[in-house]
Amino acid sequence: MTSVFFEPSLSDEARRDRLYNGDLVVLNPRPITTEYCAFARELIKQAFAPLDPETAQHHMPVEQFAAILQKLKPTFIHHPESKRYIRGLLEACGCDVEKTYYEVPKLRSSTSDGYLTTGIAYAWHPHRDTWTAALPSQINWWVPVFDLKPDNAMSFYPKYWSQPLKNSSSGYNYYKWNKEHRGTHVSQYIKSDPRPLPRPTEPVDTATDIRLLCPVGGIILFSGSHLHASVENTSGVTRFSFDFRTVHLDDIAKRRGAPRIDSQCQGHMLRDYVRPTDLAHVPEEYMALYDDGSESSGDLVYRPT
Repeated sequence: MTSVFFEPSLSDEARRDRLYNGDLVVLNPRPITTEYCAFARELIKQAFAPLDPETAQHHMPVEQFAAILQKLKPTFIHHPESKRYIRGLLEACGCDVEKTYYEVPKLRSSTSDGYLTTGIAYAWHPHRDTWTAALPSQINWWVPVFDLKPDNAMSFYPKYWSQPLKNSSSGYNYYKWNKEHRGTHVSQYIKSDPRPLPRPTEPVDTATDIRLLCPVGGIILFSGSHLHASVENTSGVTRFSFDFRTVHLDDIAKRRGAPRIDSQCQGHMLRDYVRPTDLAHVPEEYMALYDDGSESSGDLVYRPT
């Protein structure tokens, strides 16, 4: 049974235990997350100026919208301020920044009424991150940049925490994905998206979903094993959020984490994580714990041009 903890009085280790057991955690805004959201909003507003970014989709061709996102999102990801904010956020939430490694933060957008649901603004179907090579110890941090609404948030499906779901993850190799399907071309996918993202191959009981509506700067934490999806946005506005993933070095060493009950993908993402104190990568000796022999099938790490 999944429980939702709101601002729990837990150490980071105890909080990770709850997440590895299928619980969800919601944290109140911290000053650092409020600042980070204000920084993100300013980037977004500049990109869509003079239009209101939440309603800009109603006033421009979808190709122009996608082109703006194609410039905006990498700017957010690689901005020096993002690195500073992530370290401050982790410290503010009680994480050991010498042992907690993160993957770069991603700016997300979910447009309303099917305006753009592919490519650079992909509307996520129900999935587990473990289907796309997430480690058992991966924890997701998700933060809304503008006010959330029930019809533009994110859905979780606790029913499937311990219930396997038939899916197409057997056709996914992370290293091939890095080589063949990442890069600037995603903004060209306006009407359809040919990328082989794993998805359920049997019906999902969506009537059992949970939608957590935290305030701007609040944080939703969940395991990479949790089945989740983008809510079909019917709110009339574009939802902007950002998220990033973390792993803890002690958990990596002990192969500790959430169960992977139905993942059949190849490869892993451990080489993508960096330490917030100095941006050092996870030491190479840890890779052998998770390598599966598919390392020569593509690019171990995606390096943007």
